[in-house]
Amino acid sequence: MTAGTIRFGTDGWRGIIAEDFTFDNVRSCAQAIASYAVERKLSAQGIVVGYDTRFASENFAQDVAYVLCGNGVATYLCSSPSPTPAVSFGVHKMGAAMGIIITASHNPPLWNGIKLRMNDGTSAPAEVVSEIEQRIGQEIVKASGSNVKLIDLRKDYIDYLSSFTMVAKVKESKLKVVIDPMHGAGAGFLPQVLNGGEINIEEINWERNPLFPGMIQPEPISKNLGRLKAEVVERKADVGLALDADADRLGVVDEEGKFLTTHEVFSLLSFYFLDVLNMRGPIVKTITSTRMLQRLGEIYRVDVYEVPVGFKHVSHKMLEVNALIGGEESGGYGFREYLSERDGALSSLFFLDLMVKKGKRPSELREELFSLVGPHHYRREDVPLSHERREELKARLTSLHPQEVAGKKITRIQRMDGLHMSTGESWLLLRLSGTEPLIRIYAEGKTEQEAEDFIREGKRFLKI
Repeated sequence: MTAGTIRFGTDGWRGIIAEDFTFDNVRSCAQAIASYAVERKLSAQGIVVGYDTRFASENFAQDVAYVLCGNGVATYLCSSPSPTPAVSFGVHKMGAAMGIIITASHNPPLWNGIKLRMNDGTSAPAEVVSEIEQRIGQEIVKASGSNVKLIDLRKDYIDYLSSFTMVAKVKESKLKVVIDPMHGAGAGFLPQVLNGGEINIEEINWERNPLFPGMIQPEPISKNLGRLKAEVVERKADVGLALDADADRLGVVDEEGKFLTTHEVFSLLSFYFLDVLNMRGPIVKTITSTRMLQRLGEIYRVDVYEVPVGFKHVSHKMLEVNALIGGEESGGYGFREYLSERDGALSSLFFLDLMVKKGKRPSELREELFSLVGPHHYRREDVPLSHERREELKARLTSLHPQEVAGKKITRIQRMDGLHMSTGESWLLLRLSGTEPLIRIYAEGKTEQEAEDFIREGKRFLKI
């Protein structure tokens, strides 16, 4: 990959370290961002640079800071690994123009990347990304670090999380909680917010380890949370909470060591605001998210908006409609009471407060949710692709016009993002990933078997 072929996907640019994600390419991106800031007269307002715990992230971040500084942009560099939502919070609090985070989020260990955040916490919109991409390849101006200001966002972010009124009751709840930051930038934050009361907090996988041992990738989904499941059962904990590598996503394990799907968590958080807190406002969901949200919208008489995959679409729609909550299938949730940004730690606090206020464990909350909206079962499979196969399947998704899925008549087809086929409450989606060389097959059914049947049918459609 050369500077001229760098493109920002669903949430930033990502590449394999030393192959695509090189110092030269990172500096080229930094120069493009600096040029954009200078031309838009944002230099004095400044840019915050943060990074996660991946291999050499701090070194990449330092180079980004030096390039920004060399172009006369006021530059604030985090002094330690920081969650993406902490950087977004810092950008807003400091009144900076933008934030740059060196992170590949949930990608496997060989990857790293760059996320861009605006002052309101949203991902850089398409028009900003386009302008930056057009500037990639310019001559790089680099300075020493003498004018780079080091900042520590940890205390301000912890103070902010601690300021929510529900935190005091959660701290006195006597819950037993196991937290898994997956060797990422979110290590230590929730214990610091919650310690000092009756709650019992244990943290595992808190050490920085860019190999992310014991998991395929630092994504808080079932297959990567074997240790958390075991620890919850062994410690007889009430719940396990996992954050991805840059801590903007949440995964939940119940008291029996079973994973709650992200759809169940999203629905339970929506239920928390609508029912437990009796708040009202629209819900914004991606096309890959559960139909349980539509049912909750009907029950509590709130609008539910559907957008393409990528939290940038969620956050922009949230601002447009003043949404109560927004989220996506990957486990990232944002809230009206916060910036338009995913936040795994804040989502964790809200989930714990739901447990406290309802007096129920996760499995019991799941049962209550299903009694309200009916059972929904979800499956997803990711299939790796070569570049040639990707182009082939891209064309196939456009040409496919199926009439039924696993013997059920298709009642609605959407091509907002991939090929989405509905048979009423159940659905199948075939979609090319915007961040990885994969095609994803998603399904939701009324039974586990129906979801499995839909996945198998999706593979047949794709001939894989």
